[in-house]
Amino acid sequence: MRAVHITHFGEPEVLQLTERPMPVAGEGEVLVRVAASGVNRPDVLQRKGFYPVPPGASDLPGLEIAGTIADGDAAAMAAAGFKVGDRVCALVAGGGYAEWCVAPVGQCLPVPGSLTDIEAASLPETFFTVWSNVFDRARLKSGETLLIQGGSSGIGVTAIQMAKAAGATVIVTVGSDEKVAACLALGADRAINYRNQDFPAEALRLTGNRGVDVILDMVAGSYVARELTCMAEDARLVIIAVQGGAEAQIDAGTVLRRRLTITGSTLRPRPLAFKSAIAASLLKNVWPWLQTGQIKPVIHQVFPAAQAAQAHSLMESNQHIGKLVLIW
Repeated sequence: MRAVHITHFGEPEVLQLTERPMPVAGEGEVLVRVAASGVNRPDVLQRKGFYPVPPGASDLPGLEIAGTIADGDAAAMAAAGFKVGDRVCALVAGGGYAEWCVAPVGQCLPVPGSLTDIEAASLPETFFTVWSNVFDRARLKSGETLLIQGGSSGIGVTAIQMAKAAGATVIVTVGSDEKVAACLALGADRAINYRNQDFPAEALRLTGNRGVDVILDMVAGSYVARELTCMAEDARLVIIAVQGGAEAQIDAGTVLRRRLTITGSTLRPRPLAFKSAIAASLLKNVWPWLQTGQIKPVIHQVFPAAQAAQAHSLMESNQHIGKLVLIW
């Protein structure tokens, strides 16, 4: 099969097409003929050598796919309601940049509604991440206010729509007026251009000085101390990436006085049971919104798989709004 591999750690050009043996589905797994593969920030980190592959996972990049089940564990498929020929999208621990990919049955979801394979391939990584962090860890509820750092990213456009569908008020930060407009069009209640506005002051102003209830943070670093200043009492800060640096200095007194929670998580190394539970929650709570069109995939650009390097270059430029997808 054709696949995109990392020839050595480095710039986007190290991503090259290669030939690999087809994977074989084992117990509890399905073999998917991949039509489209999502591109995500962790793929960039892996390419640079900053995101080690979990034990037992493919060394090929790619954490989400969409395509058709070609083979697999018949009993596991039957228990999950799948059969050969079904269209699915799946979260995988690696190996997504390939024409064929093995996925755990528990991490597969049916392609919702009339979505294309390209649209379906853009779902798993961001939807699993947002559900796990915003709804499971941070316990966002209807009527609360969510602040999303990086509202135009793949994670951001997903979080905007899911939070609005759940009845929350959404404030986002972005780096351009074009991205402000895009996030507002997706349903965000307010968008802050952090290049010319102070986001903590704006968040406080927009909430009548009450502060926000939940913050989804992909930046960390110096942002953490600033975020504490615009959090409501009993608010929750969940960190999912450290693009601004892994170290942060905070006022612990603020955490005490306002009873704040600071938490975080990574998804890739978590066990199958954990990810399968997220998939079940998505199927029950979020897939109906996709079926009806209440929330929709946001695709910025589609690339032939041979142009994976160009997709990574675009991702690193931060000029995209929504997801980038490779097609086979």
